[in-house]
Amino acid sequence: VEVYLKSEGFTVFKCGTGTEALACVRRERLDLAILDVMLPDISGFTLCGEIRKDFHFPVLMLTAKAEDMDKITGLTLGADDYINKPFSASELLARIRVALRQADKIAASSASPEMSYTVGDLTVDFQNSRVYIAREEVHLTRLEYRIVELLARTPGKVLTHDYIISSVWGPYAPSNNNLILRVNIANIRRKIEKNHNTPRYILAEIGVGYRMADAESLSGPKEKMDS
Repeated sequence: VEVYLKSEGFTVFKCGTGTEALACVRRERLDLAILDVMLPDISGFTLCGEIRKDFHFPVLMLTAKAEDMDKITGLTLGADDYINKPFSASELLARIRVALRQADKIAASSASPEMSYTVGDLTVDFQNSRVYIAREEVHLTRLEYRIVELLARTPGKVLTHDYIISSVWGPYAPSNNNLILRVNIANIRRKIEKNHNTPRYILAEIGVGYRMADAESLSGPKEKMDS
């Protein structure tokens, strides 16, 4: 991987342990990290979680494991993609480029004229990539934030499952993408909803997709009771 990526013009910092990798992440200004799940000191899952505490660049995970729960663990900890061994060098390069393009899109959208979206107690700060409930910051993974931002930029509009998956994970989305999307939505709801079983902000259209609540949908039940 190191030799191939260098031949493609990337600057590569190779680390043999999770401890070395964390030191490298904090020392260098990285655009992307590629993690192996099986490391000699800590797991790649643990390393991913540590990186996500302070950094938002894309993280790709390489592993020989193919179980769905392993993929879900990595993705919900903040990984952007999950590549099973064996893989071709061209596939890895394609996934790296997709992840970098997605990161560029987020950076570009954060600089758009709309600085934030607020509905009820929820505020999505596009400029700083942060989410707040009643002015208290909610700590989301990178993928969770990307889903919330995507929905918040078109409040009231239903986005299909396929559209969300394509926009967040790109064309190389995992094969079990619907399951992973549901897991991420469930995690988001636990963090932003008072009762995640009766959500107010991220609403499901059964069999179609999800939409972000707007002022009208939040006030709807109250208006019916008043009438």
